[in-house]
Amino acid sequence: MEKTVVKYVKGLSENASGWEKRNHKKYGSLAVICRQIEYDIKHGVSTEQVISMFSKVRNDSSFSNLRKGNGSMQRLDEVENRFTKPKIVNWYW
Repeated sequence: MEKTVVKYVKGLSENASGWEKRNHKKYGSLAVICRQIEYDIKHGVSTEQVISMFSKVRNDSSFSNLRKGNGSMQRLDEVENRFTKPKIVNWYW
């Protein structure tokens, strides 16, 4: 789960190859990343661990290089909002 979050927050490098660009387009969207994190939650990762990972990326000195990237904090906010805000459930009768 940590690897998934870091990969999404880091984004695509400026000198990425064609293969990396295709894979990023196919597997690097917000929906795919959230689906992978939800899969991890379903198979044993707690929601508290996910939230602590977000705060670790935001505050830990080992991720300072990651935070300097262009738009990285915005991407982290997008993922964090998906997992910290309560989900709206619509009941259809």
